[in-house]
Amino acid sequence: MISPDTIRTAIGVIGNGTALVLFLSPVPTFIRIWKKGSVEQYSPVPYVATLLNCMMWVLYGLPLVHPHSMLVITINGTGMAIQLTYVTLFLLYSAGAVRRKVLLLLAGEVAFVGAVAALVLSLAHTHERRSMIVGILCVLFGTGMYAAPLSVMKMVIQTKSVEYMPLFLSLASLVNGICWTAYALIKFDLYITIPNGLGVLFAVAQLVLYAIYYKSTQEIIEARKRKADQVAMTEVVVVDGKTNNHAGAGHY
Repeated sequence: MISPDTIRTAIGVIGNGTALVLFLSPVPTFIRIWKKGSVEQYSPVPYVATLLNCMMWVLYGLPLVHPHSMLVITINGTGMAIQLTYVTLFLLYSAGAVRRKVLLLLAGEVAFVGAVAALVLSLAHTHERRSMIVGILCVLFGTGMYAAPLSVMKMVIQTKSVEYMPLFLSLASLVNGICWTAYALIKFDLYITIPNGLGVLFAVAQLVLYAIYYKSTQEIIEARKRKADQVAMTEVVVVDGKTNNHAGAGHY
C-alpha cells in the first residue's frame, strides 16, 4: 500500500511541474513586449507580487526555518529567478512613473525579506516559531500573488476585453493551485492550504470572465484592425493623389 508521504511527494513533484508552467506562462507576453518595445497596458503587479511570494517561500523552506521542505525551495527558487527576469524586462521596456514604481517595489521587497530573515533567525529559536512567523507572512503574500490579477480583472470588466489577461496564465494558476492544495491537505499544512485554496477561487473567477468577454474581445480587435486598414488606405490614396499631381505638373 502506498503511504500518504509517498503520495504527497508525488503530488509535490507534479506541483513543481505545474508551478514551473505557471512561472513560464507569461513568456508569450514578454515576447510581445520585446517585439513592440513597450509594456503597453500590461501591469507589473502580478510579476512583482509573484517575486515577493517566491522569496518568502524560499525563506520558509530553509532547513533553519521549516526542515524537510526541499520541494518548496526548488520550485520557488526557480520561480524567483524567472520573476527577476520578467521584472528586469519590465524595467527595460517601461519608462517614467511605471519604471520608478517597479524599482521602488523591487527595492522594498528585497529589504523586507532580508529584514524578516534576520529577525526570525535571530529572535525565534525553534523551528515551530520560525515556521509560524514566516508561514503567516507566506499566507498573506501568497494570497497577494493570486489576488494580484484582480487589478487586471477590473480592467477586463471596464473595457469588456480580455486582451491583457492571458488565458494560459489563468489556466496555469488553476492547475497549480489545485496541486498544491492537495499537497497541503494530505499532510495538513495550513500555511500552504490557504493561499493555494484562494488561488483556485481567483483562477476560476478569471476563467469565468474570459468566457464572458471572449466574444466582445474579438469584436474589439477586429474593429481596431478595420480602423487601422482604413487609415492605411487613406494614406495610400493621399500619397497617390500627391504623386499624380506632381506628375501632371511635370507634364505641362
